[in-house]
Amino acid sequence: MDERLALDAQGIVRGARFIASPNCDRRPAGARIELIVIHAISLPPGEFGGAGVIECFTNRLDPAAHPYYQTIRALKVSAHFFVRRTGELIQFVPAARRAWHAGASEWHGRTRCNDFSVGIELEGTDTQAFTDAQYEMLARLTQALALAYPIQDVVGHSDIAPTRKTDPGPCFDWARLRQSLAGTF
Repeated sequence: MDERLALDAQGIVRGARFIASPNCDRRPAGARIELIVIHAISLPPGEFGGAGVIECFTNRLDPAAHPYYQTIRALKVSAHFFVRRTGELIQFVPAARRAWHAGASEWHGRTRCNDFSVGIELEGTDTQAFTDAQYEMLARLTQALALAYPIQDVVGHSDIAPTRKTDPGPCFDWARLRQSLAGTF
């Protein structure tokens, strides 16, 4: 186990930079964290390294800063984790709480995936390859989460909301991730 990514009782990862998002709430009584959902995001779209995602997840996005921001100004969204292209890990919501990342969704006949999942956003787009540093951090984080919770599967946002979402997209290397997680589940 990677001690740098150990989770405390609330599901805060020791090695992550924590920036609290207000866009979360309690999980339903008895809900178990069984699913990891992989997303891709960049704000502004196709631009990396800026503060847009952090500002969006903390409700501080300036709608005048970029034309695209006008279209998402009312969104109240978050994810548990954000992995930058450098591999930096930022956490917005403790895993014990429900982040607002999946929206209308279904996995194996169960709806409301936010209730029983952890959302991990990768800084990226559907049309660009992700970095080695991101795959390495994603694998390490997934393994840490699987040690802490009864994780059953890792899926893309497109797998649980196929009519609405396409991320993490065709450039995401599922075979690479599965190989790095061999024996984890």
